[in-house]
Amino acid sequence: MFRRLTLAAAATFAVGAAHADTAPPAWIARSNADAQILLDITARYSPESATDIGVKGFDEKTADLSAGADERQRADLVAARKTYEARLADEKDPNVHQDLQILIRQIDSSIKGIDLNRKYLLPWYEAGQMIFSGEFSLLNAESTPEQNKAALGRLKCYVGIAPGCKALVDEARARTTEKLGDKALLGPVKADVEQKLGNTERYVDGIRKLFAEKKITGGDEALNTLDTQLKAYNAWVKTTVLPRARTDFRLPEPLYAYNLEQVGLDIAPRDLIARAELEFMETTYALQSLAPVVAKAEGLPDGDYRDVLKALKKKQLPKDKVVATYEAVIGKIEDIIRTQRIAELPKRQLAMRLASEAENARTPAPHMDPPPFVNNTGQRGTFVLTTGNPPANGDRSQAYDDFTFEAAAWTLTAHEGRPGHELQFAAMVEQGVSLTRSLFAFNSVNVEGWALYAEAEMVPYEPPAGQFVALQFRLLRAARAFLDPMLNLGMITRDRAHQILVHDVGLSEPMARQELDRYTMNSPGQATAYFYGYLRILQLRAETQIALGDRFDRKAFNDFLIAQGLLPPDLLAEAVRSRFIPSQLKK
Repeated sequence: MFRRLTLAAAATFAVGAAHADTAPPAWIARSNADAQILLDITARYSPESATDIGVKGFDEKTADLSAGADERQRADLVAARKTYEARLADEKDPNVHQDLQILIRQIDSSIKGIDLNRKYLLPWYEAGQMIFSGEFSLLNAESTPEQNKAALGRLKCYVGIAPGCKALVDEARARTTEKLGDKALLGPVKADVEQKLGNTERYVDGIRKLFAEKKITGGDEALNTLDTQLKAYNAWVKTTVLPRARTDFRLPEPLYAYNLEQVGLDIAPRDLIARAELEFMETTYALQSLAPVVAKAEGLPDGDYRDVLKALKKKQLPKDKVVATYEAVIGKIEDIIRTQRIAELPKRQLAMRLASEAENARTPAPHMDPPPFVNNTGQRGTFVLTTGNPPANGDRSQAYDDFTFEAAAWTLTAHEGRPGHELQFAAMVEQGVSLTRSLFAFNSVNVEGWALYAEAEMVPYEPPAGQFVALQFRLLRAARAFLDPMLNLGMITRDRAHQILVHDVGLSEPMARQELDRYTMNSPGQATAYFYGYLRILQLRAETQIALGDRFDRKAFNDFLIAQGLLPPDLLAEAVRSRFIPSQLKK
């Protein structure tokens, strides 16, 4: 899993090459010039996204929630599309032509999202999370001293005490209020609102701690104002938004279908369900076959795979040993990647750390925070090891045990680190790809598909317990791919889905709830992307091996996939068929 960059659209900037002494290929420079139009729109409406991707000049600016912002953004996108269509008609270079197609797809998707949200949903904003994320972008471990200094200016803008700024909570309240009279609009899910309200205090505390850690002075007035504003905003949400909230989490089918498109799926939900159910059953057989091997290797009682998993999870790592354990595992994984010729390793060392409580509230699962893809001066992506999101009442009896047991380190490191997300992102920074492929082609299918494929590449070389957990996580990805659409299409109850996740997949109670919240409230459709992206890469790998026979080179194939950036599956397959396979046949 990776924490997604929110690219709504934003600003002109100079593109910095990964290495100042290496000029990018001519087609990349031309493609990047095209991308500027859409990047200008991104920074204009979402300066926080501009900060995330490395754009300079927007660190003290905040999201545009003013009246009519959606309409203005839509008009800007329509104008940009006309420009790209004209350029596409004349473009001869296949790479630039492909990137123009991606930019047009991104614009079409953004316009469609604006229209669907306006038609179906009452606008509502989780102000605390938005402000914490905007501040965290400037105060994280990889941020620069200049960004640290800008954090106070952005905070003052968030609370409305900087010149030309209105308090974000006031703008958020106004955008909801102006639509309250339209009873046809669906309110947010009640349980989701209540959960997010419970996280607000963590966000405020998290910002205070970040200011203290970075020694940012002069922030007391803004921090105290933020605390007051968020408390008042939460009180307003309870009295105004909650009465409009709904208990049925299901979205209108056009919105759910749009969510699937957004994460990169081009398959009908019922077809996806059928494929995922088959994978689920085959993986349970594989788990059961491996269970006695794991039990013998780990000195555990033999039995059902579920019992073996429970026994493995009892070997929890103390919090102060988690990072060291993962660092040892990545060392072993890197040796395997080299000796087995799986992929070219990045030149940069993998960065890992434990999450803060505020980060846990925002993203409870382990994840990769991507590096800036623009003007990168050495910042690395960071593998963030979370400790879950315990209830706001402090009850830690409902703790996650899914990520901090020793056997899980292999799969999580392969997925989030190497050869998964971190390798993919580091290669884009070091080798250089077009802005379009690193930013606007960024969806869950082509990112999570690679990471799950990376897990599979490592499985044959892992110890039995590591292989076993890799299969358990693959079982989870198959379960996601049928439970998410089944829940959203009314084909299964939440209780039955919960039972499958806990009993058959082996998740802890809090992680099962997190998964179900993800499918039904936080990000309907997104969780299906892992299985589908993995499926598309496996299909492409099989096709390539059949075409090349004994000329197939795994490392060359994997390096070629990485070098394409974040191409959608259909464009990636086109590149393999038209360029990689012919190049290998000539050898």
